[in-house]
Amino acid sequence: MSAVQFEVPAVVPADPQANIADLLVERVKATPSLALFAVPDGDGWQDITAAEFEREVIALAKGFAAAGIAPGDKVGFIARTTYEWTLVDFALFFAGAVMVPIYETSSAAQISWILSDSGAVAVLGESSEHAARIAEIRSEVPLVREVWSMEAGDLDTLRAGGSAIEDAEIERRRRIAVGSDIATLIYTSGSTGRPKGCVLTHSNFVELSRNAAKVLAEVMNTPGGASTLLFITTAHVFARFISILDVHAGVKTGHQPDTKQLLPALGSFKPTFLLAVPRVFEKVYNSAEQKAEAGGKGKIFRAAAHTAIEHSRLLQEGKKIPLGTKVKFALFDKLVYGKLREAMGGRVTYAVSGSAPLGPRLGHFFHSLGVTILEGYGLTETTAPATVNLATKSKIGTVGPVLPGVGVRLADDGEVEVRGVNVFKEYWRNPDATAAAFDDGWFKTGDIGAFDTDGFLTITGRKKEIIVTAGGKNVAPAALEDPIRANPIVGQVVVVGDQKPFISALITLDPEMLPAWLANNGLPADMSLSDAAKNPQVRAEVQRAVDIANKNVSRAESIRKFTILDTEWTEASGHLTPKMSIKRNVILTDFANEIEDIYTVPVTTTNVSLG
Repeated sequence: MSAVQFEVPAVVPADPQANIADLLVERVKATPSLALFAVPDGDGWQDITAAEFEREVIALAKGFAAAGIAPGDKVGFIARTTYEWTLVDFALFFAGAVMVPIYETSSAAQISWILSDSGAVAVLGESSEHAARIAEIRSEVPLVREVWSMEAGDLDTLRAGGSAIEDAEIERRRRIAVGSDIATLIYTSGSTGRPKGCVLTHSNFVELSRNAAKVLAEVMNTPGGASTLLFITTAHVFARFISILDVHAGVKTGHQPDTKQLLPALGSFKPTFLLAVPRVFEKVYNSAEQKAEAGGKGKIFRAAAHTAIEHSRLLQEGKKIPLGTKVKFALFDKLVYGKLREAMGGRVTYAVSGSAPLGPRLGHFFHSLGVTILEGYGLTETTAPATVNLATKSKIGTVGPVLPGVGVRLADDGEVEVRGVNVFKEYWRNPDATAAAFDDGWFKTGDIGAFDTDGFLTITGRKKEIIVTAGGKNVAPAALEDPIRANPIVGQVVVVGDQKPFISALITLDPEMLPAWLANNGLPADMSLSDAAKNPQVRAEVQRAVDIANKNVSRAESIRKFTILDTEWTEASGHLTPKMSIKRNVILTDFANEIEDIYTVPVTTTNVSLG
């Protein structure tokens, strides 16, 4: 019988007066000459010490103060993941202001909603493209007095304009906020409706950082210095929390906003841990597999992957590793695993994964490379993590134990509910939504989960996404979708079948991975998505992925039919959120005809086995 509630006391005493600015001040006092950041410099990286960072933060905070930003003012910010992102973040904290981050992919309409709903008085964009989108909606946001552009040199202008402001004024401003005050207003990208503003407090970040740093000590305190290269968007709470945690823990942070440049950047920066979403780990694996395939070594790679997964599983289960497996593992370590480790910079020992389930296969594969993937779970409303696997206490396939200072319980229907130092204060100017989100002080996540007897949480699905077939069978789509999405040529998957006689799926192809796979399989690499969707070899490969997924579930839950669409689902098409989660309700609406066809066109014409 699994327990239904786990609550872990905080390991650091709460400090209700502390704010996020204090974390930097404490870091500078403790290690002023420690390299806290590194910025690209030619082919290498230039370190920025804690003391240098604080000086830059204060200079920019003075600029904001001189430009009329008052304590408590909201300032919108649209930019990619760069050093300047965190510089602006801390400068606003020091000026006493509240940042409202906006995804750099947001449309003009989304920007308009966030700026007007938050009551922002200024907005800072990175590029001329952002400036154009802001200009488009300028008349809709009369409260916005200032529009700045980093590309146009406005950070320098702000710094120059603040030179007359006294240090004492910034010191006064940075001390105003106490723990219960709003630190930032983050709008949930959400798969439904208009984004809601989550009020996250200074205590949410401070207490969670202080407690997380203790239990993640092995990740944060690597011999020779811990470092990480951020490449997921800092507008999202996950990377934002880690960037603040890094300042507190003294971890050197680099940034690479262009994921196409990720491998060269990893090679030169050589981080000790990574922060990523499962899709990144899938891409690393799939790219390596296709590269091996192209070099005629596909069989070797697959054998190496099989051995890696088997080796890690036996280790986790505490079983004796057979001599044959040991020998193969040692051989593949030289031939395959070592090369992949080098591709990631050679020093990565941990990777923190969040935002979607990773799946045991990839967890075990990377574990055998010497990279422990610490999968965690949380939402914007929980300031990112509520649970996370620890270096000292980890189970692949789960999202780990509850963090100190946090409680997690399961409602009668299995819904995961959270309370503690990390839970947000409220939805901005939305008391009805706030009231609906809580059950007796516990935040209702909308996710379904289960605990094992050791207190490790597994997320099994979304409450609203549970499919009930016409036969009354409850099906969690994630259990089917994740294994299919792991296939190199699959882009996205949505399992359907609510109130239908059987389960089926809509599948899109991955345009990045497809050309390499086509070439490796003797097909034209430039085949269009439309032709590929109808190609028998492509369909057979997708069928193989579906068959693998079906092995994990009962026949009543298995996918009987699928349709390969000839389009992509992207953020621009409105089908993905900025963190690449599928907007299930939008897809079900937009592809209603294709879904209807699945259930009305006879099975014999679909070229899909019913297995």
